[in-house]
Amino acid sequence: MSQVAREPTDTKAEGARETERERADPDAARKQAGQEPDVEGEQPSEAAPDVPPPSRGWRQRYPRTVRAAALTASVLAVALPLCALLLPNRLERLSFWAFLRIPGEGVLLAGLLLVLPPRPRRFAAAGTGVLLGLVTVLKCLDMGFYQVLARPFDLVLDWILLDDAAEFVRESFGRTGQVLAVGGASALLLVVIALMTLSTMRLARLLDRHRPVAARTTVVLGTAWIVCVTFAVPGVGAPLATRGTSEFLGNRVEMVRAGIADAEVFEKEAAVDAFAATPPDRLLTGLRGKDVLFTFVESYGRTAVEDPDMAASVGAVLADGTASLKAAGFEARSGWLRSPVTGAGSWLAHSTFLSGLWIKNQQRYRSLTTSDRTTLTGYFRKAGAWRTVGIVPGVRRAWPEGRYFGLDHIYDSERLGYQGPYFSWSPVPDQFSMEAFERLEHGRADRGPLMAEIILASSHNPWAPVPRVIDWEDLGDGSVFHGIAEEGKDPEEVWRDPDSVRTEYRRAIEYSLRSLTGWLERYGDDDTVLVFLGDHQPVPTVTAGSTSRDVPVTIVARDPEVLDRIADWDWSPGLKPARTAPVWDMDLFRDRFMTAYGDQPARKPATRSANHSGSSSQG
Repeated sequence: MSQVAREPTDTKAEGARETERERADPDAARKQAGQEPDVEGEQPSEAAPDVPPPSRGWRQRYPRTVRAAALTASVLAVALPLCALLLPNRLERLSFWAFLRIPGEGVLLAGLLLVLPPRPRRFAAAGTGVLLGLVTVLKCLDMGFYQVLARPFDLVLDWILLDDAAEFVRESFGRTGQVLAVGGASALLLVVIALMTLSTMRLARLLDRHRPVAARTTVVLGTAWIVCVTFAVPGVGAPLATRGTSEFLGNRVEMVRAGIADAEVFEKEAAVDAFAATPPDRLLTGLRGKDVLFTFVESYGRTAVEDPDMAASVGAVLADGTASLKAAGFEARSGWLRSPVTGAGSWLAHSTFLSGLWIKNQQRYRSLTTSDRTTLTGYFRKAGAWRTVGIVPGVRRAWPEGRYFGLDHIYDSERLGYQGPYFSWSPVPDQFSMEAFERLEHGRADRGPLMAEIILASSHNPWAPVPRVIDWEDLGDGSVFHGIAEEGKDPEEVWRDPDSVRTEYRRAIEYSLRSLTGWLERYGDDDTVLVFLGDHQPVPTVTAGSTSRDVPVTIVARDPEVLDRIADWDWSPGLKPARTAPVWDMDLFRDRFMTAYGDQPARKPATRSANHSGSSSQG
């Protein structure tokens, strides 16, 4: 027991003695372990721990890149808000010189960011960035609307048109194209707002960091702006000092107010109908027994008739049509109507013409088509003496509004029997549409009088490829147009050159006019009354700066009494209206037509509100 109890103590003592020996002879332990002693003069060292050297961040590894990125971000922080303030909202005003001006709003923004305390400054910078991002997007929308509709985007009334644009992309490029287009546009919107917000927040930090220089620069620019405004110092194409963004937003606020109030204004206008109480047997008595065709030629505007590059060619088509129809016993009278739209929005023009109300936006159109207002075509139906039909080849889906317009039967693109190709936007060539009307309705032996609304869509944008008139006997089911479409031009190729666009537009108008006059010459008779007109002017690319919204309108008939009833309209003889022929606002046509062909004069319509954008020349 004692032996065992002493072993730990002895072991400790032995360990202590070995430690003393190692201190006296450092190589002893190495020799005992079979290792070579240290070289003379070499100091023993402890093994270094396996620890990696301290890492350096990418900022330290790439200092030049960091400095370049910071400089780029600072430049963008100044440039992006400046560009947002100076960006015009029309493409024709977009130039290098447009950005070499002094924006008053920019000077005020810099001053505000300099005087605000840190926390409010950050909020002000972020809010300003969001606002400038939205303003930039709105200006870009304006550019697109001016290019197509010759007017700015309406913040209250135009959102539905974006949905129509998405549907147009789907019909043109398929569902995938629509998803990509909508997704890309949404992503771009968010990117613009985010970049603008980040820029203004960095700009606020830069101004604070370089406060003395920023303050002096702001004072100098503010003084220069005041001097330039006071003395109207000119720049290149515009004044050197500008407050354009403030004026832009002010005008937009007024548009929003007008848009909100427009619903009430329209309700009052729609409540007045001079013929609402007229008995059915006294409606349109001057046309009883006649086939009356109201035909819209897409984009057939004053430009097609009077533009120097088109007048000779289109004029020749109208002159030939006048002569051939005269030889067939027909006479014509022509004038001008002022459309509520230009560039696009055909349905707004059609409903203006038929309702006798100024349908200038989608809100009015929806209010109209859900009301009990009777249209011109509806009065033919109400009179009980006509079967009312619609030939609408541009309609490719359900069109419940057709019932509102008083049409007993509607033939859309799927019900005309066409088996040929699309011609870009237009599903059915005009000549086939007219022949289908003959086959389905006009040529039937067992029918009564017809009232037809016919839409000729071959002259719809983008005007490529354009069909050509062929022998009526060769139309068949439309398969013959496959070869004609393949011979035509590609829209993308045409739209690279404005002159090419104008040429193809002219050719499309000529085709539509030949198709219409050819049908009348071939199938018209003593009881045929044709009213045809354009719905709106083409896009600004074609009108080449013209601000006119006038479209031609023509009435053709064999029966002299039909034209005698409108003798006091002072319209021009023939299919081409004279330059000096009367110009009416399009909404006036319905009441004047019904008065001319009715059994009694209509009561005087109520005076239109100042909200009406057109003016009227009585002739």
